[in-house]
Amino acid sequence: MTDSTRHDEPSTRELIAQFSEQTSRLVRDEMRLAVAEVKEKGKHAGVGVGMFSGAGLLSFFGAAALIAAAILALELVLPAWAAALIVAGALFVLAALAALMGRREVGKAKPPPERTVENIKRDVDEMTGRRDHDR
Repeated sequence: MTDSTRHDEPSTRELIAQFSEQTSRLVRDEMRLAVAEVKEKGKHAGVGVGMFSGAGLLSFFGAAALIAAAILALELVLPAWAAALIVAGALFVLAALAALMGRREVGKAKPPPERTVENIKRDVDEMTGRRDHDR
């Protein structure tokens, strides 16, 4: 090997410094990805919990309307109870829809952050020199 070729190649110290810098950057990037995934899943969980809360509130008002309908039905003088039953039915239908939508949103918030876990496994395999066929 000539001296001119030797100067073009990075030294061991430079290679170690580059490896350390790239590893640090990789870890930081993976942590940012994990945080972003957790935030996204937390958002879905929050929306789902809010919809479940809305479903509970609508159910409460539905029960209140049914009670009012029962009271009005006892009077048997005015058909106001029929209107109260229609309102209660509509509130229960809305509560059911909100509960279904909330359940779907909560289902989207399943931990752990899958993409980050897969990326970290791939990175560890790459750094240790293992390949898929080595497993």
